[in-house]
Amino acid sequence: MKHSFFIALLLVTFLAHCQNSESKPNDSINSKSMKFNKLTLEEEAVILKKATERPYSGKYYKFDQKGTYHCKQCGAALYKSDSKFDAHCGWPSFDDEIAGAVARKTDADGSRTEILCANCGGHLGHVFEGERFTDKNTRHCVNSVSLTFTPADMPAQTDTAIFASGCFWGTEYWFKKQNGVISTTVGYIGGRTDKPTYEQVCNKTTGHAEAVQVVYNPTVIDFETLAKLYFETHDPTQLNRQGPDIGDQYRSEIFYTSETQKTVAEKLIKELETKGLKVVTRVTKATEFFRAEEYHQDYYEKVGKKPYCHVYTKRF
Repeated sequence: MKHSFFIALLLVTFLAHCQNSESKPNDSINSKSMKFNKLTLEEEAVILKKATERPYSGKYYKFDQKGTYHCKQCGAALYKSDSKFDAHCGWPSFDDEIAGAVARKTDADGSRTEILCANCGGHLGHVFEGERFTDKNTRHCVNSVSLTFTPADMPAQTDTAIFASGCFWGTEYWFKKQNGVISTTVGYIGGRTDKPTYEQVCNKTTGHAEAVQVVYNPTVIDFETLAKLYFETHDPTQLNRQGPDIGDQYRSEIFYTSETQKTVAEKLIKELETKGLKVVTRVTKATEFFRAEEYHQDYYEKVGKKPYCHVYTKRF
């Protein structure tokens, strides 16, 4: 595993007719573990059936507040206000998206490029290039009903959870993908050594587990959803190991930061045990969390790969 690192997505007046087939959320871990917002008939027509709202009618067409635009269906952040401009076209226009937030797909007629939320697959509108409206030469023409908005001066509510499930690279990989997760940090917890190094933890002398500290917005994603994802992206029946990674630093353990988290974790373990799993996951009160070395942070983003020992398996 890691040791080789060292050796190496009410109907309104439409401009476009609704298509017959619905656009369903992407078949990804996000759509399996997230709760989607309830849509009105108008929102369903646009987001699911790819209709277009009437021009000049949308809430965000003439709208210039500072903040972030999110997907109406799943809440994923899509656009920053500094990329918005007035193209005088009747719909909100953006010349850039938040990295990785918007997917592109050629329309069935082959003439236009559709844009969709990369997290849930909801229809946003279309993208056009070569019009010279801005220096970026790109216009995301987006339906207002596909969006929600968070003002820049509105502080996000946050909570913290800490999960250990083998190699912290793989654990972080899955949590980073979740809407509502604000940040992830890999590090060490649960041992007796102050400010341990990776080499010390690997030598099994510190008692620390490799873990991920997850800061999240509880109004978007709750602890139970995160904990279910945790149990579905590693094998909670393996003692002091995860696949080929062997040692107590690779143990399965939830370090709770509140009594509510403890109760939820224990409830989910009992639920898994009723399904026949011999769960060895510990539930422990969080102690001091030590941030790991910088080269461990966002590892799979840096190397452009996917984890081999953390595979999604539906268990709930």
